[in-house]
Amino acid sequence: MSSEAAPVFDIDVTVPRGEGILHLSFASHAAITALVGRSGAGKTSVLDMVAGLLRPQAGRIAVAGRVLFDSVAGIDLPPERRGCGYVFQDLRLFPHMTVERNLLYGARRAGSEPSLLSLLDVCALLGIEPLLARPVRRLSGGEAQRVAIGRALLSGARFLLFDEPLSSLDPARRGEIMGLIERIRDELGLPILYVSHDAAEVERLAGNVVPIG
Repeated sequence: MSSEAAPVFDIDVTVPRGEGILHLSFASHAAITALVGRSGAGKTSVLDMVAGLLRPQAGRIAVAGRVLFDSVAGIDLPPERRGCGYVFQDLRLFPHMTVERNLLYGARRAGSEPSLLSLLDVCALLGIEPLLARPVRRLSGGEAQRVAIGRALLSGARFLLFDEPLSSLDPARRGEIMGLIERIRDELGLPILYVSHDAAEVERLAGNVVPIG
């Protein structure tokens, strides 16, 4: 029996897309795997399939050896059982709520996958404790991104999906958030599947790059 570790991300999926078919197959052992390609190539669709928000027509999805979807074996875990923390491109924070209530919403959605970190742990990691009482609508772009990452971490995440997380930030804030993503990679050891158009960003963060389209 081989002693080789299972790939961090082992993905082989087929899904209808527009008038065509998107098929993607790769196995990556990297801590951060980046998906790159032109706009509309299907990068976000791949994240949605891994998260359980979009069902592949056929294929298999496994993360760190845990099978999330297998069309042949009849496995299709619901999103709340996948242990996935998703940081969306538009963040999807609740603007009428405080930072603390947004973070606790993530914790309530942890379900069967309790968070590896407490609220205090996340605040310390991301430097957002002074923001807890502030309404989300009063946050800067970089602050809101930190809160979105914190909510994902508190949702019971065993791996993270990032969809263009830095696209709306200025260069200073981009460097700041990349540093936080590196800390999550190095200190928490959570696998990350990362979508970006920025070559420098991908070169800095990703251990493996998968082209789409």
